[in-house]
Amino acid sequence: MAVEQTHDAAACKRVDDGITRVFQLLGKRWNGPILSVLLEQPAYFADLRRAIPGISERMLSDRLAELGAAGLVLREVDEGPPLRVSYRLTERGSALEPALKELGDWAKHHLPDAPPCTEP
Repeated sequence: MAVEQTHDAAACKRVDDGITRVFQLLGKRWNGPILSVLLEQPAYFADLRRAIPGISERMLSDRLAELGAAGLVLREVDEGPPLRVSYRLTERGSALEPALKELGDWAKHHLPDAPPCTEP
């Protein structure tokens, strides 16, 4: 038999709205690795694709568009020839660097080791 729990609604702690919003964006698969690569330097689409094993071109394109719409990544077209598209962090995106580095350090100390990165 299930026991019903009742409590005062005010006693429920609501998850911080900022945390909810940040993880709705950064919690999506691939967004963290994309930002991590771009923290180092701007990159062309093909370079991002090579730097992030397992991501498809379609997913990379979708995630870059999403990060751009959030104001974190800027898309720049180099007219060429050849025509090339590069991506870099905006000031808002660069402001994530301390938080992302802190999360990376936390993961190194508190999460199990990941298997080594291998090329497909």
